[in-house]
Amino acid sequence: MFHLVVALLSIIIVIIGVTLFKWHAFISLLVATLFLAIFSGLSLDKIVTSIETGVGGTLGHLVGILALGTILGKLMAESGAGIQVSNFFVRTFGIKRLPWAMLLAGFITGIPVFFEVGILIVLPLVISLHKTSKQNLLLIGLPAIAGLSIAHGLIPPHPGAIAAIGIYNANMGKVLLYSLIIAIPSAILAGPVFAKWITKRITPEQESGLIKMEDIDNKKLPGTGISFLVILLPVILMIFSALVPFIGLSGGVKKFFGFIGSPLIALLISVFAAIYFLGFRQGLNKNRMKTLVEECFVPVGSILAIIGAGGGFKQILIDSGVGDTIGEMAQHFSLSPLVLAFIIAGLIRIATGSATVALTTAAGIVSPIIQHMTGVNLELLVIATGAGSLMFSHVNDAGFWMVKEYLGLSVPETLKTWTVLETILSFVAFGLALIIDVFI
Repeated sequence: MFHLVVALLSIIIVIIGVTLFKWHAFISLLVATLFLAIFSGLSLDKIVTSIETGVGGTLGHLVGILALGTILGKLMAESGAGIQVSNFFVRTFGIKRLPWAMLLAGFITGIPVFFEVGILIVLPLVISLHKTSKQNLLLIGLPAIAGLSIAHGLIPPHPGAIAAIGIYNANMGKVLLYSLIIAIPSAILAGPVFAKWITKRITPEQESGLIKMEDIDNKKLPGTGISFLVILLPVILMIFSALVPFIGLSGGVKKFFGFIGSPLIALLISVFAAIYFLGFRQGLNKNRMKTLVEECFVPVGSILAIIGAGGGFKQILIDSGVGDTIGEMAQHFSLSPLVLAFIIAGLIRIATGSATVALTTAAGIVSPIIQHMTGVNLELLVIATGAGSLMFSHVNDAGFWMVKEYLGLSVPETLKTWTVLETILSFVAFGLALIIDVFI
């Protein structure tokens, strides 16, 4: 019981640090980790080594993936490839089916980029379509945001999903397959279905003050086919790599496709494709390309620090024996690891406002527990944790304020739209993960 109290207090320290003291999540996690280590009885001469082991183990496979994914997203945004994808869906679906078009545009755009970047790519088109079609802005905007958000929360190569995969030692290809199966129906319910219902009750009265529409010269945009190819290339390579064992390939061919389908190599290939098709062929010179790549690493540092600290927290749980204690208690109460991960991630998300902090911390807490269990589907555990990290976004979440300002909503309107949308995504994705777990 003492170990459980110490673990709960360490989580509270993370929450208080982020919310009350306004510490960076990395500092809050590090302080909480030290508290956990000292009061759980870990020897002082082992604390630093344990933290370093956890940080290194978590970040070892992640640094390259996150950096390459950021570069890919940056090139996609700068070149207008995201706009081309969005325009394609609008042309294909027509004005009457705009919610479905924007759902697909948001989902496809959101796979290789951060949520904040996706907002900057998709919402200018949403505002433009709103002005031309005269439809309720929420009817067009919410589906796009639902597609972006579910991709951010569940689908690799986003940092939270990648971190959880590493912490749980799950299979990347299987997580990708399951997440795609689960994400699509979740986004449909939280996007077009919810948008149709809520737009009968809310109509934004003010215009967005952040998006200034400018005419885009379509001649300067990359081709639609090239835009789709670059965006989907890493996903195609990773899925194909996961399917290779079932196709019957063997020997050197199997190893080759397994190699190019690994997340690091798949993203590296995609980045070179983006540099050529979205960069040089669009008229960017070497100096501009160098500048764009360097700009990508500014936001990456903060995310890596948070994820690394989460890895250190996990390692202290393991080395101090706290994880073993919690695991034994969880077994005693017969609580499913998927349910436990979902609840913990949800509580941390509500308290801190960060999906990445919630996902990483929850994975660190649950990881030692599953070492005592058999038959746990690690890939669905990643998805359950990611689903929990999406719920109940509110005023302590940066995404809440981005959506509010870009769509011109009031705070109550944002709570009734964005917060509900996120919660629908969370619970539907979790429910689908539980259903799949029954049959697999």
